[in-house]
Amino acid sequence: MSIQARRERERAARERLIVDAARELAEAEGWDAVTTRRLAERVEYSQPVLYSHFAGKDAIMAAVAVDGFGELAAALHAARTAAGGGKAALSAVADAYVEFADRRPALYDAMFNQAVSLPFATPEAPPALHAGFDELRAAVGPFATTDDEGVLTEVLWSGLHGLVTLTRGGRLPREAHAERLAVFLRTFTG
Repeated sequence: MSIQARRERERAARERLIVDAARELAEAEGWDAVTTRRLAERVEYSQPVLYSHFAGKDAIMAAVAVDGFGELAAALHAARTAAGGGKAALSAVADAYVEFADRRPALYDAMFNQAVSLPFATPEAPPALHAGFDELRAAVGPFATTDDEGVLTEVLWSGLHGLVTLTRGGRLPREAHAERLAVFLRTFTG
């Protein structure tokens, strides 16, 4: 094994440690609590070591967000394929999306509510972002015409995000969430 390969493995392990520590701290205390100083203390490296991996907190948050998109894509895929197809798959994907946001609020915030320097809706977007969108597209696809599948997918994503955000923020009562979600999904299925 070459020295270069070992160094690359060690660098990747440090990056993973930093990203995991940021995510844990954000889940425990919120994103305002995540600072490079606190992360450096947590991972037992100096701040310059953190900056040798990431340009700053925003870059760390973007790395956390990319991880989150990968996890969301996997959850949506599992829900969609287990449901079989049609209305059941769309409903399962919507439920999985909401459950993901509820179980991982700080991760969801990094993905959708924090300002991160990720290219959304472009070919340059990381594969994990495309994978999540593709799972939404696969769920809504049976209800779309070939001309509107992309736009319909964006509407599904926007609606789910809106319901999640308004419910989490206390603007919509949680008790009526299932009813609201069912009404929303009927706009796709007729």
